[in-house]
Amino acid sequence: MAKTTCAKALQNWEQEHPGEQPSEAEDIRLMFQNPPLDKLDPPVLNTLAKVKRLSLSSNAIEKMVNLPGLRQIEILSLSRNNIKKIAGLEEIGQTLKELWLSYNYIERLDGLQPCIKLHTLYIGNNRIKVWDEVDKLKDLPEIANVLFVGNPIYENQKDEPKLLVLKRINTLKNVDGTVVDDSLMEKVKALGDAGPPGTVK
Repeated sequence: MAKTTCAKALQNWEQEHPGEQPSEAEDIRLMFQNPPLDKLDPPVLNTLAKVKRLSLSSNAIEKMVNLPGLRQIEILSLSRNNIKKIAGLEEIGQTLKELWLSYNYIERLDGLQPCIKLHTLYIGNNRIKVWDEVDKLKDLPEIANVLFVGNPIYENQKDEPKLLVLKRINTLKNVDGTVVDDSLMEKVKALGDAGPPGTVK
């Protein structure tokens, strides 16, 4: 089956936004391409020098790649694709604030270390099955809003899974759509010292 290229997707965008140039746009949405995008093309996407929000969700993209041309990117949406590994964030980690990766096939949270300004990570409905992966978010100084619903680590837990996330990262402001307040933190304290299991069997 033929796939849509990034160049064709941008042509489609230009047709939908007459008079606008992708290289000047701050918000570009390339979701639901038909046929879907299956790969990111750096030479094409790196021309989007002024984009702050790039939405590529609901396609068939398999790999994240370096995109050094996105010098002002703040929100990157790659939800509902076929991504298995977080990668290619080294060049945009200085500006990226939100990363949307729900409904993919990701097992590990490696690759986020460059994202020193990242405050929001949506990674629900992936394949994270080891609780130690959650600990890797401690290295992100601005992280405040996370979503893990639908991952294997949430299965067969006697306590509310979001409390287990907060037990590991107690600086979060929002977990799975729930605002962290004093009453929620009291529940976390009540869990005691017993931590969640390391791996979902």
